[in-house]
Amino acid sequence: MNTRDATLAKVRDLSHFVGGKHVKGESGRFGDVFNPTSGALAARVPLASTAEAERAIANARQAFGGWSETSPVTRARVMFRYKELIERHMDELGLLIASEHGKVLSDAKGSIQRGLEVVEFACGIPHLMKGEYSDNITAGMDLYSIRQPLGVCAGITPFNFPAMVPMWMFPMAIACGNTFILKPSEKDPSCPLRLAELMLEAGAPPGVLNVVNGDKEAVDTLLTDPRVAAVSFVGSTPIAKYVFATGSVNGKRVQALGGAKNHMVVMPDADIDQAVDGLIGAGYGSAGERCMAISVAVPVGEETANRLVEKLIPKIESLRIGPYTDDKADMGPVVTKDAQNRIKGLISRGVEEGAKLLVGGGAPAQLPKGFYVEPTLFADVDPGSTLAQEEIFGPVLCVIPFDDDDDAVRIANDTIYGLSGAVHSASVERALGVARRIRSGTLSVNGDYEQTPAGTLEIQLASPTLFDKLNITGEAALAGAEIPLPHELAQA
Repeated sequence: MNTRDATLAKVRDLSHFVGGKHVKGESGRFGDVFNPTSGALAARVPLASTAEAERAIANARQAFGGWSETSPVTRARVMFRYKELIERHMDELGLLIASEHGKVLSDAKGSIQRGLEVVEFACGIPHLMKGEYSDNITAGMDLYSIRQPLGVCAGITPFNFPAMVPMWMFPMAIACGNTFILKPSEKDPSCPLRLAELMLEAGAPPGVLNVVNGDKEAVDTLLTDPRVAAVSFVGSTPIAKYVFATGSVNGKRVQALGGAKNHMVVMPDADIDQAVDGLIGAGYGSAGERCMAISVAVPVGEETANRLVEKLIPKIESLRIGPYTDDKADMGPVVTKDAQNRIKGLISRGVEEGAKLLVGGGAPAQLPKGFYVEPTLFADVDPGSTLAQEEIFGPVLCVIPFDDDDDAVRIANDTIYGLSGAVHSASVERALGVARRIRSGTLSVNGDYEQTPAGTLEIQLASPTLFDKLNITGEAALAGAEIPLPHELAQA
C-alpha cells in the first residue's frame, strides 16, 4: 500500500443528500477535503456525475408537488423549528466550518448567525406571500395577483461561507413552496450536508432540500436541465458570467454574484482610530477570504496616509494567528494549499511591481503546518498594479495615498468590480459627496463596515448600480438630525 492509499484508508468518505437520506457517490470521482490548520487530508467528497445530478433533480421535482400545495403557515412552522435546531446545534455547525474552512470559531459561528437571520425572515412567509387584489379595474372585472412557487431551484455556493451563503438561498426558496438542490463547494461540504439533515428533522418532507456535491459536470447539469426553474450563484466573476449566460440561455431565472475589490476612502478629518479598527476587521477577518473584505485603503493626502499606516502596523503585528482550537486566535489559515500559494504569489508580484512591503508577506514560522498566510500590509501601491486590481481573497491590505477627493473617487472606481466600500470623514456632507460618486453597491460611512449598528440611518440611493445603501452613524444619526444631502441625493 502506497502513502496515498494509506492516507485514504484513514479519512472519511462523504456523500450526497438526496430524498431525505445520504446517498453514496457512484461516479468514482472524488475531491479532497483538508483540515487547513494542519494541512492533513480529512475527507473525500464524491463528485456527482450527470446521471446522479439528474436523479436529484427528479427527486426534487417529485417532492415539489406536495410541498408547493402545503399551506404557507405549515411551511412557516417548519422554518421556526429549523431556526430552533440551528441554534441548538450552533457549536457543532461552527466546528464543521472551522475544521474544513479554517476560520476561527467566532467567525464560523458569526457567519451561521448571519445566515440564521434569513431563516428568521422566512418564518414570516405567510405575510410575505400575500398577493394583491384590485376591485373593478374595468366593468365587471376584478384583478388578482398571486405569488406562486417556481418549482425546483438550485444554489451553487462558495467555500468561504459554507453555511451563510447557502442560507441566503434555500430558506426563502423552500418557504415559498419551492424545492431546492444545493451544490456546495467541494472544499468544505460537511456543514451543508448537516444543514440538510436538520431541515428534514425540522419537518420538511424528503426531497425538499437536497445536497449534490460535484464540480463542473454537476453544475452544467443544473444549468441546462429544463426541470430546474431558477439558479442562484455566488463565486468568482468568470464563473458568475458563465453561470448567468448558460442558465439564462436555458430559460432559467439566474442570480449570479461575482468577485469584488473594495476600497475604504479615509479623509484627512477622519477618526483614524475608527478607520484602523474598521480596516483590521474588514481586511483580515476570515483571513480575507470574503467578497466584502476591504483590501485597499485610499487615504487622502500624505499626512493622512502616514498617520493611517503608523497606526495600522502595530495593530496588524499584534494579530494572533492560529488554529480554530485556539480561542485567542484572531485569524486562521486560508482554505487550501493552492489558495495559500496563490496569495503568496500575489504578494511576491506586488514586491516585484514596486510596492513597499511593511508587514507580513509569508507563512508564519511558528506554524509550519497548515495553510497559513501572515496578515500583510503594503504601502505605496500603484493603482494600476496587480495588487490594486485583482481580488486577492487573502489577508492582504494595500494603501494607496492620493492628493484630493477627486483622486480618491477615481481610484475607488478604477476597478471592474463594484460590490462595497467605505468612507470615513468627520463631515457627513463631505463623506456623502464622495460616497455618491463611488460606483459601489453598498457603502458604509463612518460605521461598522460589516453590520448595520443600532442608531444607524440608512439612505437609499438612485444610481447606476442595482442596490445602493449608505449607512450613516454618529451623533447626527442617533439624534435623528436632518442631514443635508447633495442635490442629486435629495432628488433621489
